Amino acid sequence: MTVDLWAPRASRVRLRRIGTDGAPGVDLELDAATDGWWRADVELADGERYGFVLGDGDDLRPDPRSRRQPDGVHAASAHVDLAQHTWTDAAWTGRQLAGGLIYELHIGTFTPEGTLDAAIAKFPHLRDIGVTHIELLPVNAVNGVHNWGYDGVLWYAVHEPYGGPAAYQRFVDAAHAAGFAVIQDVVYNHLGPSGNYLPEFGPYLREGSRNTWGDSVNLDEDAVRAYIVENALMWMRDMHVDGLRLDAVHALLDERDEHILAELARRTDALSAHLGRPLTLIAESDMNDPTLILPREAGGYGLTAQWSDDWHHAVHVAVSGETVGYYEDFADPEALPKVWSRGFYHDGTYSSFRGRDHGKPIPAEVPAWRLVTFAQDHDQIGNRATGDRLSQNLDDDRLAIAAVLTLTAPGTPMLFQGEEWAASTPWQFFTSHPEPELGEATAKGRIAEFAEMGWDESVVPDPQDPETFTRSKLNWDEVTTGRHVRLLSLYRELARLRREVPELTDPAWPYAGQREVAGGRVYRLDRGAVTVWVNVSEADVTVETDAASEVLLATDPATAVIPAGLRLPAVSATIVRAAGEGAR
Repeated sequence: MTVDLWAPRASRVRLRRIGTDGAPGVDLELDAATDGWWRADVELADGERYGFVLGDGDDLRPDPRSRRQPDGVHAASAHVDLAQHTWTDAAWTGRQLAGGLIYELHIGTFTPEGTLDAAIAKFPHLRDIGVTHIELLPVNAVNGVHNWGYDGVLWYAVHEPYGGPAAYQRFVDAAHAAGFAVIQDVVYNHLGPSGNYLPEFGPYLREGSRNTWGDSVNLDEDAVRAYIVENALMWMRDMHVDGLRLDAVHALLDERDEHILAELARRTDALSAHLGRPLTLIAESDMNDPTLILPREAGGYGLTAQWSDDWHHAVHVAVSGETVGYYEDFADPEALPKVWSRGFYHDGTYSSFRGRDHGKPIPAEVPAWRLVTFAQDHDQIGNRATGDRLSQNLDDDRLAIAAVLTLTAPGTPMLFQGEEWAASTPWQFFTSHPEPELGEATAKGRIAEFAEMGWDESVVPDPQDPETFTRSKLNWDEVTTGRHVRLLSLYRELARLRREVPELTDPAWPYAGQREVAGGRVYRLDRGAVTVWVNVSEADVTVETDAASEVLLATDPATAVIPAGLRLPAVSATIVRAAGEGAR
């Protein structure tokens, strides 16, 4: 095999092989090529440890394209022979995102064991609630044992405590056998604070340019762009995943004629055509800019879909009444109807949180399923001071409304692990940096961040405390007990309706309206002949509807079609279909 290494900052490069006893073997000198590349021919056995020594020093550095770091991100890499795994998914033809239901999960906290193999055992549960796409939080190699995953420093490697690349292959194979597409969350906008040796090899980071999480990635360099694009293709080609969720793409600073997101979309489309199955790219962005999902022929980037934080904010305010910080604008009674029927709330309107006009409207011809919509996700829970879920603050009736809104939404719905049974466990921010100074800085930074927002610092858990991680693990014993049974049954029923009632997956933007009533709001949210009525007020109300309308689902058994219309109990949601409009 030929080893290719981009290291323009090195005057000399050696590949060091590590013996089975851990002792360094013979160093192999790499030959300098053009444009900062170094090359050598070498045969490495599966599992063999190795690394690079730069210049005339003696410090070993992991391979920037390492597939496995068995001893952590500061130690030697291990060669991975991908052919050691025999794939069994030859018949897998993939899943399109349209009509899908995404389930976001974090491997380390999804099960007590916190491994990819343990997660496979929960596939029957996901199938029962109608999940079609499993979205994994980042699994790339990070410093320490447990982490959200967004501190990755070796993007090609699978975190060893999760089981490494072999377990990842088993996971994807099993997911496809169970009918699930796999979406992998990837981070290309920054590198983590520990174990990042890439700047020793070359200018991977743009000096003097920082985003929220650290130095910006240097997209001016061809080799850095290739490092990103080839990583994206690696997941979909070599690891058989069905798509990527691209973290915080607004932090990708790129001034080239072809933005790297457009390049990623173009290369992904080509790979999809070659593989003969759909491949999905989902962007996370806070810009409310439809350019991400517009076709490249129309001047867009051509990504498949993007997250809508506005949808989350509107639903959160509607069910919780919380209006602090960036939720303030969404106290507008028109916020929920607007995101239902137009996608973004801020589409050029003034954002009080940002202090400026924000966003652009989504063209009507863009199908609604291109927005991924959710009432809870890892960020919106985990970036609260205590990592509290809706289930820790709301009663069952309001949780039921959130469920109805999520699974009848015009967008592509996404659930966060445990949401479907009103999990009582929080999802808190946790790290396990081995360096005491880094751990202390992380904890202090977290406290300072929330102090600026008015939170009592005493309630902010220490990210470095192992109990913070342990508390965030799902408690699967809850699934068959108490309030959790009712909520889980509701999610299953809603997912069934979404599959069986064609209006609920219609890509057209629907009508939405609302009206004030004593003590709160009532919303009418249409999906063709199907109407979702939501009463978040504390009073029973009657709304006008055809007496022959069919109630498909009601969160309160006191809901009834009466001669005067439809009686909606306080704090309830009801799905009705117009008379004569049976499922087709």
